[in-house]
Amino acid sequence: MASSLVLIFSLVLTALGSFGTQQVEARAFFVFGDSLVDNGNNNYLLTQARADAYPYGIDYPTGRPTGRFSNGYNIPDFISQELGSESTLPYLSPELNGERLLVGANFASAGIGILNDTGIQFVNILRMYRQFEYFQEYQQRVSALIGAEQTERLVNGSLILVTVGGNDFVNNYYLVPYSARSRQYSLPDYVKYLISEFRNLLLRLYDLGGRRVLVTGTGPLGCVPAELATRSSNGQCSAELQRAAGLFNPQLTQMLNGLNRELGADIFIAANTQLSHSDFVTNPQAFGFTTSKIACCGQGPYNGLGLCTGVSNLCPNRDLYAFWDPFHPSERANRYIVQNILTGSTEYMNPMNLSTILALDSRT
Repeated sequence: MASSLVLIFSLVLTALGSFGTQQVEARAFFVFGDSLVDNGNNNYLLTQARADAYPYGIDYPTGRPTGRFSNGYNIPDFISQELGSESTLPYLSPELNGERLLVGANFASAGIGILNDTGIQFVNILRMYRQFEYFQEYQQRVSALIGAEQTERLVNGSLILVTVGGNDFVNNYYLVPYSARSRQYSLPDYVKYLISEFRNLLLRLYDLGGRRVLVTGTGPLGCVPAELATRSSNGQCSAELQRAAGLFNPQLTQMLNGLNRELGADIFIAANTQLSHSDFVTNPQAFGFTTSKIACCGQGPYNGLGLCTGVSNLCPNRDLYAFWDPFHPSERANRYIVQNILTGSTEYMNPMNLSTILALDSRT
């Protein structure tokens, strides 16, 4: 199945000199969101939210840090592989020009959330409205190469991934005791507010041409090593953060289904990444991990305190750890998450998985 999809969606790039006259046969891929999907935009920004130093990237093919918050590949990389494409470049990369624009672009930025006040401690990051502004700029750049009509076709026919929302809890509502948002809203009301704002963002993305959009929920927020280190006395997941995820994710799926009904098509696909994470968090040995509590890279209890740096504890075999650093899955865990996105049942992917999407779209 995967090999046939690769053949169907192999990227056919015309020579730069003939952009204006040739049809574009690419399935572009665009990525929006936070550190779970950022592949290097923050390297070009003055911010502390960066993964541009050892040991990040230790298992990437180059062995060097790329800006991905991973020991190697992240979720967008594995999706690109399923599309038969090279990984998208960060939009801010000076290498993103010419033919490479037709592959798509990654606009994600570590630290951001649905709300503009999320991640204010990171100062200079690309919040969602700015990511969308860059998406508009991208379309203008591509239009100059292949024309407006072909650009619209490329964007309408693209696959889009949106991963955002976790930081609105861990780097906003629960960032400090008695945070401004927690004083303003009860948790159920805050979740409703987030869902409403997220809906507005997705409608804006639709207006910008998005027609196939994978939207991931949050992971099990209370079970990451950072929260075990700061909120758990016995190694159990933080009940309050788990409650937040449990409120947010079902309402997100409901909102996406409602948008699809309004738009009359399955534009937005809900990816239940909380369930994918929970699979290996609750039973890591069944998935070949020795632990889902201790991060491979970090320090303190569960290696969950502070940042992953060159002086942190570092595990020798990253494949045995579900979490790479205090917040982010390992490359191997990311691969499992994408496998569920690709072939998962409706429990994981609503209303359909990525394989079904690709097969359907190949007929149109």
